Amino acid sequence: MAQVSLRGVEKRYGSTEVITGLDLEIREGEFMVFVGPSGCGKSTTLRMIAGLEDISAGELLIAGQRANELRPAERGAAMVFQSYALYPHMTVAENMGFALKMAGASKAQRTEQVGRAAEILRIADLLDRYPKELSGGQRQRVAIGRAIVRKPKVFLFDEPLSNLDAALRVNMRIELTRLHRELGTTMIYVTHDQVEAMTMGDRIAVFNGGRIEQLGAPLELYECPTNEFVAAFLGAPKINLIARPGASASAAHQMLWNDLAPAQTAQRVGLRPEHLQLRPAGQGIAATVEMAEHLGDQTIVHARVEGLPEPLSVKLGHTAERLQAGMPIALAPDRAQVHVFDGAGRRL
Repeated sequence: MAQVSLRGVEKRYGSTEVITGLDLEIREGEFMVFVGPSGCGKSTTLRMIAGLEDISAGELLIAGQRANELRPAERGAAMVFQSYALYPHMTVAENMGFALKMAGASKAQRTEQVGRAAEILRIADLLDRYPKELSGGQRQRVAIGRAIVRKPKVFLFDEPLSNLDAALRVNMRIELTRLHRELGTTMIYVTHDQVEAMTMGDRIAVFNGGRIEQLGAPLELYECPTNEFVAAFLGAPKINLIARPGASASAAHQMLWNDLAPAQTAQRVGLRPEHLQLRPAGQGIAATVEMAEHLGDQTIVHARVEGLPEPLSVKLGHTAERLQAGMPIALAPDRAQVHVFDGAGRRL
């Protein structure tokens, strides 16, 4: 286990700055998730920790030791890539033990450590197979096993599940969470998938434009986003954002705004889909069903309110079979759950 510290870290490509003065303390044994849209700087930050990208300014410490000038192999970090990067001509056991072989470990040592990692990952029966004989999930386990045998201070994961289908991603999320619990090693995990971030991380760092917008526990970020960006990025369906009505706003828009009773300086309010309730027409904010997505255990209703540029999303915990496009309904917001933002998108 190791603490990882980034102090004023910057990354520039020529005159283009992609990481701006990043300060972050990752605790020993923590599962830290970097999340954000494409191009936000999360993978670049991970690669700087790994030593695959130079640090333009600032300082990186791993287990208290300055790591800026250390070669990747000297940092005590093991990286798992999206592409698996397995050697096709080697068996699973040979792939997992290759780094140990290069480090001079004996065959007996390699066999012991590979066997132990294979048991942890539940792939002991696959050690004699070649990568082409494995499924995507099995290949990813081998890639993780290759990292485990090195006994690193820090595991670095760069979108490791993005090549897997939906069912395998769920299974691997469970497996990685179990692995972290069993090994207790510091893990830093990069993803653009907010579901992965919310379900796996002890803490989440939300990246945007080369900086961290907010850092905290998953539910903390979901329930108390510091700005509109974080509020909109976390949550599915996305949070409903409603602008302050102008002089020519519709009666429904004005009624909705008044019902949410925001602060005087508010310019936008946000309400998550689960905090809107449906009522019979005439018993709340007038709306029309634009589409109802029946998902079995829940229904997502997209409701059009006159004057709003986008429909509002409503998440229901039942199937709501009778809802159809064009049906008049009413909406009742939960005022206690409203997020209020100023003109710059900051939380009030």
